[in-house]
Amino acid sequence: MTVLSATGPTVQRLSPETRTPMVCVNGLVKRFVVRRRLSQLLRPGTMTTALAGINVAAFEGEIVGLLGPNGAGKTTLLKILSTLILPDEGSVEIGGIDVVRHPAQSRRMVAPVSADERSLDWRLSARENLRFFGTLHGLSGIALRSRISELLETVELAATGEKLVGAFSSGMRQRLLIARGLLSQPRVLLLDEPTRSLDPLGARAFREFLRREIAGRQGCTILLATHDPAEALELCDRIAILDRGHLLASGTPSELTREFGDDRYHVWSAEPDHAAFEALARQGMGVRPTEELDADGCSMVELELPPHSSGPATVLAALVRAGAPVSRFEKVKPTVADLMERVVRARRVTSHA
Repeated sequence: MTVLSATGPTVQRLSPETRTPMVCVNGLVKRFVVRRRLSQLLRPGTMTTALAGINVAAFEGEIVGLLGPNGAGKTTLLKILSTLILPDEGSVEIGGIDVVRHPAQSRRMVAPVSADERSLDWRLSARENLRFFGTLHGLSGIALRSRISELLETVELAATGEKLVGAFSSGMRQRLLIARGLLSQPRVLLLDEPTRSLDPLGARAFREFLRREIAGRQGCTILLATHDPAEALELCDRIAILDRGHLLASGTPSELTREFGDDRYHVWSAEPDHAAFEALARQGMGVRPTEELDADGCSMVELELPPHSSGPATVLAALVRAGAPVSRFEKVKPTVADLMERVVRARRVTSHA
């Protein structure tokens, strides 16, 4: 599996890959002029670097996640891939087509979809919206009607195709936006925080839909920008962690979790002061009782397993053998802040090695 890379010291894994990538970004640099007050307009502007030598590769049918906080450079990268803005340095190819030299050709292969998309007409039905955008793509007649029916079926909106979009849920509108993006049969789908406005159940259903239908059956390559680690870890084949325009680390979800995610667990127990927890602490494990209670009155105890420990199953077995009542034992998912902190720390160690 090919991983993403960046110039300069970074934590990454490289493995041989002979396929030609659908998306190939090499040494991408983008700078912007910092906004200045009116009194300063006549002075030379200060530049800020949004992307600093980013390299990205994504293959057919693959979902690549761009993970990072606001201002990391995720949206800027997607806008360059969409030909909305031009890079200052580096090259970008989609399906072997240079997006700077041949923007019209590359646009035919790309469909951007944003959570803030406002182009749908809520006074029209889903089918009427697709008919309008299909016409803009040069489709008409039987070909357009057939394509619309096919896409409504693909995004699981066939039963509501005549319903006004204003009555759609957030999840239904997101699926309709995907259908609109697929009208031109693109080979690459660019998603900018697509589940931001969805509730947890809707977000999970939407992620399953992307994996099953769009990447799986349609074979569409997906680049997804998000600041939700759970979304990236659950959905993506590979993840790139960006911060302030720099690519800090990349790899598969299991690789990144193994290297940068600590072994933290929440244990819910009716006896948080049980001697079994003290025994774990004496073995070098981090044990921190909290005041958080669940609906059954059980207290939460945070456990942090040291490196090279015997694993959570052994810890849970030890608690049960010692007679500690355990109602729940859950892995703690790292936040974006957690991942960033650990990746930056690892990068500093690599830089000074």
